[in-house]
Amino acid sequence: MLKRLTTLIHLRILIFDFDKMNQTQWSRLLWQLVPLLPGMKSQPLLPLFIVLLCWPFFSVVPQDQYPKYEFRAVWIATVVNIDWPREPGLSVGQQKKEFLDILDFYQKLNFNAVIVQVRAAGDAFYPSTYEPWSKYLTGTEGTAPDPYYDPLEWMISEAHQRGLEFHAWFNPYRATFNKDTLELAANHAFHTHHDWMISYGKRYYFNPGLPEVRQYTTDVIMEVVNQYNIDGVHFDDYFYPYKVAGEVFADSITFVNHGNDIEPIEDWRRANVDSLIKDISDSIRAVKPWVQFGISPFGVWRNASVDSLGSDTRAGQTTYDDLYADPLKWMEEKWIDNIIPQLYWNMDYPPASHRKLVKWWAEQDYEGHLYIGHGAYKVKNNKDKAWKKYREIPMQVDLARSTTEVNGSVYFSAKTLQRNHKPLVRRLKKRKYRYPALRPPAPFMEKETPDRPVLSRMDTVVDRIDISFNHASDMPVKYLLVYGVKKNKKPDLNDITSLLFKEYVGIDMTCSVSLNKKDMKKLSQLMFTFIDRYGHESDPYVVELEKSKDAIISEK
Repeated sequence: MLKRLTTLIHLRILIFDFDKMNQTQWSRLLWQLVPLLPGMKSQPLLPLFIVLLCWPFFSVVPQDQYPKYEFRAVWIATVVNIDWPREPGLSVGQQKKEFLDILDFYQKLNFNAVIVQVRAAGDAFYPSTYEPWSKYLTGTEGTAPDPYYDPLEWMISEAHQRGLEFHAWFNPYRATFNKDTLELAANHAFHTHHDWMISYGKRYYFNPGLPEVRQYTTDVIMEVVNQYNIDGVHFDDYFYPYKVAGEVFADSITFVNHGNDIEPIEDWRRANVDSLIKDISDSIRAVKPWVQFGISPFGVWRNASVDSLGSDTRAGQTTYDDLYADPLKWMEEKWIDNIIPQLYWNMDYPPASHRKLVKWWAEQDYEGHLYIGHGAYKVKNNKDKAWKKYREIPMQVDLARSTTEVNGSVYFSAKTLQRNHKPLVRRLKKRKYRYPALRPPAPFMEKETPDRPVLSRMDTVVDRIDISFNHASDMPVKYLLVYGVKKNKKPDLNDITSLLFKEYVGIDMTCSVSLNKKDMKKLSQLMFTFIDRYGHESDPYVVELEKSKDAIISEK
């Protein structure tokens, strides 16, 4: 009798609190019931237990698992044509079609940003005064697209029209991808500044210890910041190169000439990278403080075996000791707006557990945004058995969302989800990214709420209503958001499930939307807000939907 009473109490808890529990909590509580199973034989409670055990995997996802603010991005790699274009030298029409296919795919998956590699190896995917056109675009380095167009300007425009932010991804130190220097254009830095080059492994690198290299790199990046309407600048994990057995990175003479009394050489190398990060951060914020500066370091800062502050990992190389990069310092100094550690291992991989590393990065007391880098490319493409199943990535998303300090996810790379793994994509779309989300507002900036939209025109055209808005103040805005409030529900801007769509606002600060009357039948109100370049949202402009069949809306 006592056992049965205990079982009923546990089941009552489950029935009334299921919507407040994640799958981990659910499983833990159900396992507490396992010892009671023998007492359930031939009892009506046993089938109920089985139903409850399966419930989390078939039930509708609770609304609180659809956050309003969550960075959802994908890396689009251009080096050696990993993601785009699929091969060098494609026609301009093919290039554009392939890129639009990527954008459309991730727009439908409710992502809100793309991180596009625009400088792969001392080259450019845009007309640069410093570096040659990339061979990965046109097939021959230094050759412009024919017929001519500016790919970067075009890509940014197309991304924005689809509600996607555009973050420009630069590799700061990789000068070449191989040592075939005959294929390099005459204006490549290998030829114009050969004294900046260091040969290491299979490539040439810019010498990070030279002040002129730091200035050159900053100039290359600021050319893009100044001339293009980008939303972010992004670096990946490549700083000093990953170590190659038996080779020495030949910067000892530079250390003697530019050491600045910093010893040992390892600390000097880290100081070189620190200086570059600070210079770029200061330069961006001086001209366009809304442009977010983010870095995605290798996922292990240091192993705890060499530093008590490090993570419980056994990484063969680490970002601090081998790449001479110290992201914890950049975070502490607020030089970067977001950090995206590449945690490309499974949840419980012994040498580097994804679960443990998410916890470790979350504990670093960072005031900026922490996003998690997911190794989607490993799905069904890795000897680790955990990646043979489609559940690994969704579990990682759940972990990120259940970790308060984490603000979003980024996937490497674009082709993985776009070209493969339809079951995984369906699962993400249905259970994780069913509704859109907004990029978290910029950190480190004083919040200045933009003015609400001002209605300028409203026209009824047969089965639709056309509404035009303008922006009254001098503070630029980026998007108009349209929310629909269902009948018998209270207006709630925090309910992302009520967001109908996001419309790009042109440079003239005007915006028009068309609303289908049929789609508004179940709604009582519409709310319109502006989002500025920092991600701040205005107060809503509200219209009431009239009950009359003819008079559809009126201003409130």
